[in-house]
Amino acid sequence: MEKRGELSLDRDLPPLSREEILRYGRHLILPEVGMHGQRRLKQARVLLVGTGGLGSPAALYLAAAGVGTLGLVDFDTVDVTNLHRQILHGTKDVGRSKLLSASERIRDINPHVALELFDTALTSGNALDIAKEFDLIVDGTDNFPTRYLVNDTAVLLGKPNVYGSIFRFEGQASVFAAPGGPCYRCLFRDPPPPESIPNCAEAGVLGILPGIVGTIQATEAIKLILGLGDSLVGQLLLVDALRMRFRSITVQPDPTCPACGTHELQELIDYEAFCGVSGAPASDEGHTVALISVTDLARRLAQGDVIQLIDVRDPHEWDICHLPGARLIPLAVLDQSLETMDQRLETVLYCKTGVRSRRAATLLRKRGFTNPVNLVGGIAAWSREVDPTLPAY
Repeated sequence: MEKRGELSLDRDLPPLSREEILRYGRHLILPEVGMHGQRRLKQARVLLVGTGGLGSPAALYLAAAGVGTLGLVDFDTVDVTNLHRQILHGTKDVGRSKLLSASERIRDINPHVALELFDTALTSGNALDIAKEFDLIVDGTDNFPTRYLVNDTAVLLGKPNVYGSIFRFEGQASVFAAPGGPCYRCLFRDPPPPESIPNCAEAGVLGILPGIVGTIQATEAIKLILGLGDSLVGQLLLVDALRMRFRSITVQPDPTCPACGTHELQELIDYEAFCGVSGAPASDEGHTVALISVTDLARRLAQGDVIQLIDVRDPHEWDICHLPGARLIPLAVLDQSLETMDQRLETVLYCKTGVRSRRAATLLRKRGFTNPVNLVGGIAAWSREVDPTLPAY
């Protein structure tokens, strides 16, 4: 009888070559692995969604362990800001396709691993076709729409979903959608408001943290393939890197879950709409928050327009760089600083990428400011499009 969450690999196990026996020797002398287990690893097909912070360590260790086929899904290119955490890629790869960079590194790690590359975003239109021939999915994504998409794909196909996420100094890991266990929707029925959770570009992340969590994901995937130990099925592992503490909480399957409980979810949906993500300007009670581009702001400042320019980032970000003539009022204290601002002036708010300043503009509208304006793209866009000498971070 299979253990809870163990993979059923009923295909004929492939033999190991002499070179593979030498390479995996330290595995083979583990009685829990042995020749049979290593052949199971060689037989396994693992789909890795994302080759970034989480996907990098997961891919490296899955390949090194001898997983026979790795599918990689990514459409992004390597940026220099990736390199402090995305260890699949190097300085020479900046500007290159992450898939090309990742495939070169993985083939160097282990030429016996077959790679299937999907140079595309995972969408409701392609997810089922991409994932159907794999045994399990490792979720290396960094946004809620794709997490729900990966979960629902795993549930509909009956594939375990090895989940991981990171934020600043904290991480999570689990195994969802395995037989007898909960899925991601059992724990997070509804997504959070899109403006409430900043991404890594806004909030930052300790570079080593995705290494910890991604390695845990690789460990869970290998255990599922081998049928070893106690998996994270039904457990959410919480990682606190600052205190170096690990704890887990039990997650029970939810019989009312629309994906794995009632099974009312029979097809993939529009996940950006489900998560409230769209290209439309943010609004508050039907009123659209006004926007200004960095080029328009630069032109108006150059011609001498009187604008109250407010930087809502944190002080340590201000120290990196800031716009001339701006005033620092961090978002956390903005509501307590309104009396120091002039409501008669046009107010333009900015942050790093425009997420926090959008929230700030919404707050000012609620507090009686007639026309607060959000700087689209924030100071990052200013550095790209207006003043390249301004440090990017």
